[in-house]
Amino acid sequence: MQSETTTVNCPQCQKEVIWDELSAWRPFCSKRCQMIDLGEWAAEEKSIPGQPTHFDHEAWSEKDPE
Repeated sequence: MQSETTTVNCPQCQKEVIWDELSAWRPFCSKRCQMIDLGEWAAEEKSIPGQPTHFDHEAWSEKDPE
């Protein structure tokens, strides 16, 4: 019995990636693509749509109230 191979496209470069435990960086094709994606999230170039939280409020501050 032959098992089906699942493949996905790398979210960064679109290269085809086999989805199994041997693909260390899945869904990415490489560590490089994974780090590029992480950098985009860290730089807030990517986000998940949703309602603003209290952290997004302009009046919020990390300083202690005086």
